[in-house]
Amino acid sequence: FPPICRVPPPTRPDKARRLGYKAKQGFCIYRARVRRGGRKRPVSKGIVYGKPVHCGITKLKFARNLRSVAEERAARRCGALRVLNSYWLNQDSVYKYYEIIMVDPMHKCVRNDPRINWICNPTHKHREMRGLTSAGRKYRGLRGKGHNYTKSRPSKRATWRNNNRLSLKRYR
Repeated sequence: FPPICRVPPPTRPDKARRLGYKAKQGFCIYRARVRRGGRKRPVSKGIVYGKPVHCGITKLKFARNLRSVAEERAARRCGALRVLNSYWLNQDSVYKYYEIIMVDPMHKCVRNDPRINWICNPTHKHREMRGLTSAGRKYRGLRGKGHNYTKSRPSKRATWRNNNRLSLKRYR
C-alpha cells in the first residue's frame, strides 16, 4: 500500500463510530502510515558546532505524537477535507498505521446535519495543523483538569509569557 490511501469502510467500525464517523455521504476514511521511533537531529556527520549540551543526536524525541503526524499528512494529501478524528490501527517494527476520519465540508449531507455542520465553519480549516484535534490536544497537554494542569492552559507558551512578563502597575 502507499503511505496514504483511502479505505472504503473503516477497519474498526466500532472505534470510528465512537469518534464521530457516520456511514453517509461526505465522510471518508484514509489510512496513513508513519515511521516509528524518535527524531534524529539533522546535522551533517553528527557534528553540532556548539556547546556540548546541544551535542545530542540520537536520543531526542519529537514534540508531537505520531498520530498527529499521520493526521497532518493525510490532510495535506486531501486539502479540501477536514480532519474529524483518528485512531490507531496497527503497528509493526517499522511503521505505525492510523486511520483518519475526514469530512467534506462542502457536501450537502454534512452541511444540513446539525450534529456535524460545525466543522463547516472556516475557523475549522486545518484543525490538525493547529493542534485542535484529539491527538493535537493530547500533545499540548490539554487532556487533564485540576491544579496539575493549570500551567497547560490556555497553552504552555501563554502561561510562560504571563508568568515572565514584567507587570508595572500604576499603583504598586
